Amino acid sequence: MKRNYYTNNQNPNRPMPWLYLVLAIIFEVSGTTCMKLSEGFTRIVPTLFIFIFYAVSFTFVTLTVKVLPLGLTYAVWSAIGTASITIVGIFWFGEGINIVKTISLLFIIIGVVGLHFSQEHLQ
Repeated sequence: MKRNYYTNNQNPNRPMPWLYLVLAIIFEVSGTTCMKLSEGFTRIVPTLFIFIFYAVSFTFVTLTVKVLPLGLTYAVWSAIGTASITIVGIFWFGEGINIVKTISLLFIIIGVVGLHFSQEHLQ
């Protein structure tokens, strides 16, 4: 007998949990960017925004896991956040890019897609 891994009898294919997850990722990337801008907590405004952005991000993640599986939510949140902050680092902060970094990011994305499809088969 297959188990339903989604909670609260909500349909995971509805856009709201995915919108919450996208917002969580945006706020997490914003908070991480502010870490760099805070220069080790020496600049007050970026430091304050770190805590604000992470609080909002965790709120949206919490709303997401009410509907989507925890493992899938965390994998997507952390992987897309990691890929996004890497892109921010490259384009905003001038951090380097090479073939190993590029291939590694592709593996992260492939892994998240694989997890998503594996959850669909568990339903």
